[in-house]
Amino acid sequence: MALSDKEIREIITPLLLSGAKMLDRHCPKCGSPLFKLNEKIFCPVCEHRKKLGKSELKGVEESLIEKLNMLANTLPDNIDELKKYLEVMDMIITLLEKYKRREKPNET
Repeated sequence: MALSDKEIREIITPLLLSGAKMLDRHCPKCGSPLFKLNEKIFCPVCEHRKKLGKSELKGVEESLIEKLNMLANTLPDNIDELKKYLEVMDMIITLLEKYKRREKPNET
């Protein structure tokens, strides 16, 4: 993926100003120059994009939890309607579990 001007300004420029060293190697995934800071070699763009993805997932997760709470607080008395609510709640819980596993792929 090509670097956007925004990524260059917001990610790479501050790294250079902080003393990080731009290496003559590039990230095989996005093509960004690799950097070295405190003996760690990394791709700043991939790390930034990963953080953005995690924050987007957090937003989805928070919305799902909010919806789950809303449904739990408004359970109907009618059995057929209650079944529908519980099915939706079960789907939301399943999605939340998938998000948790995605955040921690190496844990069981």
